[in-house]
Amino acid sequence: MEKDKEDHPQGTTPVRLAFRVSYLGTGFFGSQIQEKDRTVEGEIIAACQLLSLFSDWREAGFQSAGRTDRGVHAAGQVIAFSTRVPDRAISTINSRLPADCWCVGHAIVSESFNPRYDARSRTYRYYFHNPDLDIRAMDAAAKLFIGTHNFTNFARVQDRNPYRNVIAARVFSDAKFICFEVTAESFLWHQVRSMAAVLEDIGSGCAEPECIIPLLESASQRPIQPSPAEGLVLWNIDCGICWMPVPEGKKSGAFIEARLRHYATMEKICKVLRGHEDVF
Repeated sequence: MEKDKEDHPQGTTPVRLAFRVSYLGTGFFGSQIQEKDRTVEGEIIAACQLLSLFSDWREAGFQSAGRTDRGVHAAGQVIAFSTRVPDRAISTINSRLPADCWCVGHAIVSESFNPRYDARSRTYRYYFHNPDLDIRAMDAAAKLFIGTHNFTNFARVQDRNPYRNVIAARVFSDAKFICFEVTAESFLWHQVRSMAAVLEDIGSGCAEPECIIPLLESASQRPIQPSPAEGLVLWNIDCGICWMPVPEGKKSGAFIEARLRHYATMEKICKVLRGHEDVF
């Protein structure tokens, strides 16, 4: 405690910190803070208050780079806040976060840094459960998304501008999964999941890659139903930051290992029930 007083005496100018955050979205009702439901922002703010990093999150300028829906995961969400005890924040924040949410990187940023408005681009990945999809056809179709297009058919636009600039898009094999990766300056609500739904139709042979072209040109008769949220990962947000590592902590590492064992067991059970394997 004496060290904190010496290094960061009360009354000094607050330091603004940015953190790169990962989380498993399954146990959260989305990322944005809510009054009653468990959210990512709510858990991070509660951890910061327990550690006396700040008392009021609004006064600390707590901000996230973007929102994720219920069930959506993140590998590279970005949050920022100001605190008078930055050393304590960096060294202890993971100790008070729940096991399904952890900080992987940190940086000291300018006083005016806003992760939402200072983000240069956002990258999402969608992992498909079906391993038999035609990757080549899906990748050819994904390339058609690149550029500035009207994504009215691929999102819940509401009163927002439907045009979005897609910087890169590809479909590739990642371990046991087929993955759709897309980078854009910004996205609309449900945009990536709807893009993934069309790509899955193409990969399963239900549609041709060229079907994307008319969907980007005019409103369709039927809205595209987005793919399930569980396959979506907010992969990276480029804010031009060089991240320094944050100690992950044994709690989060053990939790991830336990979840991996759980899913491996469930996959084994499914194979047995489908008659693909006889015994464990």
